[in-house]
Amino acid sequence: MRNRFDKQLTEMNHELMSMAMLVESSISMAVAAMQQNDAELAKNIILKDDEIDHKEREIERMCFMLLLSQQPVAGDLRSISTVLKMLTDLERIGDHASDISEITVMNADKALELPEYIPQMAETAGLMVRNAIDAFIQKDLVKARSVIRNDDIVDDLFLALRNELIDSIRTRGNTLDGEQTLDMLMVGKYFERIGDHAVNIAEWVVFDITGRHKDDTVAG
Repeated sequence: MRNRFDKQLTEMNHELMSMAMLVESSISMAVAAMQQNDAELAKNIILKDDEIDHKEREIERMCFMLLLSQQPVAGDLRSISTVLKMLTDLERIGDHASDISEITVMNADKALELPEYIPQMAETAGLMVRNAIDAFIQKDLVKARSVIRNDDIVDDLFLALRNELIDSIRTRGNTLDGEQTLDMLMVGKYFERIGDHAVNIAEWVVFDITGRHKDDTVAG
């Protein structure tokens, strides 16, 4: 019975990795589509969001089957509940990659000029997502906590981007028009949110390993 349960847990983790790879790919492709002004690539990313949503539902089903048909011990329950929490954040990350791609599609008739901070935010946020998932699979507390610390990097990049865009609006001598400036601010915000979701995943990994979540309170 236990061997079957462990096999199903492994299968669930493999599916989670597959979903995470789809999400990571969407992030990097969203930036490539913007850099290359490739509306067709951006449309493919938007379509890929349906595949991510399907993966979410499938893994969720696997989690509930494990809970209902097996007899998980406390550690197993933590892992399964952690996956259920992670799924929500991964799905939202996929949504943000789709949101970014929609901006590319809307600007298909003109070249988007990306401020330097956006590719940096994309790279950092994408790495945070990858490391958060790796931390869960490897039960690596150090890696999970490093993801949480890296949130400051994304936040600082977004602040720098916002300040640059504000300065460009003030000077009116910028290379971006007003509409594109707002679009770039939105793209930056989406990447900041991706970083936030990666942190959420890492915090649930810490819970999976230690049994404690940052929101836990100790009764006095």
